[in-house]
Amino acid sequence: MSAQLPADISAATVEELSERRDEPAWLRERRMEALEAVEDLPFPEVIHTPGRQWTNLGDLDFESLVDPLAQREAKELEAPETVTALSFAEALDAHEDRVREAFGSVVDPLENRLTALSTALFTTGTVIIVPDGVDAEDVKIRTTMADRSLFNYTLVITGTSSSVNVLERQASTGAGDGDRYYSGIVEVAAGENSQVQYGALQDFDERTYNYTLKRAVTAPYATATFIEGNLGSKLTKTEVGTELAGDGSETKIVGAFFGHDDQHFDLDAKVWHQAENTTADLVTRGVIDDRARSVYEGVQDVGQDAWNTSSYQRENTLMLSDESEADASPKLVINNHDTEASHSATVGQIDAEDLFYMTSRGVAPEAARNMLVEGFFVPVLEEIEVEELRDELADGIVARLH
Repeated sequence: MSAQLPADISAATVEELSERRDEPAWLRERRMEALEAVEDLPFPEVIHTPGRQWTNLGDLDFESLVDPLAQREAKELEAPETVTALSFAEALDAHEDRVREAFGSVVDPLENRLTALSTALFTTGTVIIVPDGVDAEDVKIRTTMADRSLFNYTLVITGTSSSVNVLERQASTGAGDGDRYYSGIVEVAAGENSQVQYGALQDFDERTYNYTLKRAVTAPYATATFIEGNLGSKLTKTEVGTELAGDGSETKIVGAFFGHDDQHFDLDAKVWHQAENTTADLVTRGVIDDRARSVYEGVQDVGQDAWNTSSYQRENTLMLSDESEADASPKLVINNHDTEASHSATVGQIDAEDLFYMTSRGVAPEAARNMLVEGFFVPVLEEIEVEELRDELADGIVARLH
């Protein structure tokens, strides 16, 4: 295994990707800056728990996983007429100034080695712009990876006093034998007094290594909500976070995952309270079975100027197998005494008394277990406002149980 980049990821490769799409000079320059920085940047931070280092992406064999010039995907996009929802290439043609201003403003392309690699090599993406004062209906994106690797980019910009729900699904198909690599960057720029909910549901095949980073920055009185559902992939490393940069802004981060076989989930939820009167609520629930592994890290960071902060975090993992492994590392970083904050995390198995109660009343053991697991996810599912996402995630959980 090697952390070195394949030989065909070069300046010539990036130039060809950019020329194929007839991109403006400023984007080509940003791609090249990212490529030049890749080797000098660290990999995403690895979660450490006592006696354990959970996920080291530097061990991945990028030589076999990444083929930058052979990225193929199928993308479906549905959006109401009140919203601008375009492919990245179309958005560059129609709204270049807006894209240039927002691109890289939430997620620094040079944040780590994999964000830089994504910036240099992305070939597909979606830009969503919600005008001031528009309460938009749902925007739906379906991305299906159809080759050895895919780098995807999503940008959401909401105007003053607007609202939108975005639902993005990721899956994979075809591409022959061997492992694969998917990278997704999501930037949400939430305008003043706007409300944006971004929901993601990934169900890659279990040959796919998945790295995603989703982040929002909120203007005053804005609300940013993330829904994160993880069912597929061989290994997932994902971070979801919000910078509460505007006074009175809010965020909610809701996560659900279900791992089986030898799947590996590494999940981060982070919030940075940077302004006054901000509120955050982080809720994650997951189940692991067979030889699956999961680790969760939640960070609530309260800045010195973040007066009157309210910040809450809850994470619960249910293990269905004695061979599965799970850990959780919730953290509070508080630099302001005017803060109300709490955090909790649990890892455990199905309650034996609950199982006995149900089986003693005639419910078959497997059916009783499945009912308890479905009930375990209810508090998370109730947080999801988009019915379609809620139903798809619930269906995925039921399918995993049978």
